[in-house]
Amino acid sequence: MDLGGYVTDWRPGPVHAADELPPGPAGALSAVFDQASPAGALPPLWHWLYFLDWPGQSELGADGHPRDGHFLPPIPDRRRMFAGGRLEVRRSLELGKRAEKVSTLGEVAVKQGRTGEMMFVTVRSEFSQDGEVRVVEEQDIVYRSGEDERRGGLLQLDSADAPASDAEWQLDKRPDSRLLFRFSALTANAHRIHYDEPYVTGVEGYPGLVVHGPLLILLMLELVRDKEVRSLSYRLRKPLFVGEHLRALGDPAGEGATLRVASGRDERHATAEVRFA
Repeated sequence: MDLGGYVTDWRPGPVHAADELPPGPAGALSAVFDQASPAGALPPLWHWLYFLDWPGQSELGADGHPRDGHFLPPIPDRRRMFAGGRLEVRRSLELGKRAEKVSTLGEVAVKQGRTGEMMFVTVRSEFSQDGEVRVVEEQDIVYRSGEDERRGGLLQLDSADAPASDAEWQLDKRPDSRLLFRFSALTANAHRIHYDEPYVTGVEGYPGLVVHGPLLILLMLELVRDKEVRSLSYRLRKPLFVGEHLRALGDPAGEGATLRVASGRDERHATAEVRFA
């Protein structure tokens, strides 16, 4: 299938949004992480709690994702995967102050993988306060058309503890359905792979509920919450499931740090490189 042929004339324009950044959502995520609520500055990527879209129930697909969206490419039987992204923090966003967001379509590229064509779509967002661009984010989303043959029995859940590590910073977590439910609610995520076990095992072919990729990224950033992050690049590599023990690990590196999420099944479910001020 030639995926590129479906997006020859697809050029969606920019999307503008605004949010008052009330402290409530940030306080709620802090409770999920058993941490004190942030005061003043919003931690890196916590803008994921804001500028949320709530489509009508009739606008959702069978998997819980919206059937259509401004930056969703018009390809048949679309399957979506959050692959990674980058963040530049010029100045932290401030809680309780109106912020504006402008999102634009970045690069669109079709690549050949082992199981067929994949479309990589980058969406760039600029976040401003008081007329000043403070945060710039790029998200890389991968799309496939039709069924993904790699699923269905190829991935196995492993409830063993993650291996011991000598990393300087460590955070242990065994995500359960309560954690996934609360994070889905805070991020307006209705994708059924995070809460509907009969669906995720019977239709998607996974061995259990899938831990949100963004949740893995935010857990890694908890390792450096006390530091001033200026830039971040991250990649989601392999899914992690409810019941598996994860260990977020970090070590200083040059002017920043390297971070990763490990389990008993894989040493690199997610990775990140951070630069400090």
